[in-house]
Amino acid sequence: MKNPKPIRILVVDDHFMVRMGLSASLNAERDMQVVAEAGGAEAATGAYRDHHPDLVLMDVRLPGVSGIEAAKSILSEFPGARILMLSTHASEEEIYQALQVGACGYLLKSVVREELLRAIRMVAAGEHYLDSSVAGILASRVAHRPLTGRELEVLRMVAKGFGNKEIAAALDIAEVTVKLHVSHVLEKLNARDRTEAATAALKRGIIAPE
Repeated sequence: MKNPKPIRILVVDDHFMVRMGLSASLNAERDMQVVAEAGGAEAATGAYRDHHPDLVLMDVRLPGVSGIEAAKSILSEFPGARILMLSTHASEEEIYQALQVGACGYLLKSVVREELLRAIRMVAAGEHYLDSSVAGILASRVAHRPLTGRELEVLRMVAKGFGNKEIAAALDIAEVTVKLHVSHVLEKLNARDRTEAATAALKRGIIAPE
């Protein structure tokens, strides 16, 4: 009986030792074959064009253009691409954005090898995969109403220490409108005050540290 064709994998990570370790581990499986590696977003897109792998194992945080943007670029050109995101960090916003652009799964690099292999096989077979901690974070995100674009602008300025009057002047809106936005931000983030809201937003990846 002939062995089934192996799952052809593109490994994308900016750290050479990580790529080498992942590739060696995956190539040890009879049903997997790493056909290409890439250290950045542009190289990842080029490698996909050249090799048309069955699955891309994509690091979320790449230098310059992020892994999420790289996934978006690949999927815009190859809508059928199967992309499994891999990250050291469990950022709520990154998880949400990755799934929004069309990634088929999201794993933390802390998962055990058996779970990584299971996720690869499931995603390659057309399914989606989230590890339990990622699923919990995403469930928390879904349970809360998302911030509007204006609320995000206000939140970023709150995190920088701007007062209501300064925010109103910078955004050319009334101070009472700023107060309304701030109250909505506090409610949506379940925060008691501006400092707690800023801290929660930074921790969850909703806003980036300056």
